[in-house]
Amino acid sequence: MVKRIDHVSLAVNDYEKARVFFTDLLGLVPGAGGTDNVSGFLWQIFSVGDLSRFEIISPLGKDSFLSGFLKGKGEGVHHITFQVEDIRETVRKLEYMGIPYFGLNDQYDGWKELFIHPRDAFGLLIQFAQFDPAVWIAKSLNLNRGEKWRITVAENMLHLKTEHPGGGTVDCAFDRDELDLLIAELSSARKKMK
Repeated sequence: MVKRIDHVSLAVNDYEKARVFFTDLLGLVPGAGGTDNVSGFLWQIFSVGDLSRFEIISPLGKDSFLSGFLKGKGEGVHHITFQVEDIRETVRKLEYMGIPYFGLNDQYDGWKELFIHPRDAFGLLIQFAQFDPAVWIAKSLNLNRGEKWRITVAENMLHLKTEHPGGGTVDCAFDRDELDLLIAELSSARKKMK
């Protein structure tokens, strides 16, 4: 059901102060972001090192659902998001197990979600979401659409970039000896294919 943890979301009062802290001090890379005027909050996804993700959410005004959260609990972790292959399958599994959920939103092609309340998940607000993770991070961290890998040479090392299942790329570096070994292993594996 769950493919991976996608991100942890932090609720803050002052978005700009938090953004500066996490980008300037920790080097997080901003990706997708926006505002939800219906629920009254802004959100920003950041990529971290190995393409882990982190989200900052902040209220747009006093009527935001986040205002009550921040007033009662203060700034801190708001929820954790698990990426799922199929939100409808997640619904079926939760219903089968008798676990209540809320906020099912499956009206968009690019994002489908639902939540489990903290009282039903050991104190943690859980979001399940179905989406293409490459869409939600900075384009510069992804390969071009249709590109499976990219090969470059720098400082006498061959760099092989491949798609990361969470969006972005994984960079493997090979010296000459490692590259020869890789070629031999690939050639041997190719012979086993029909």
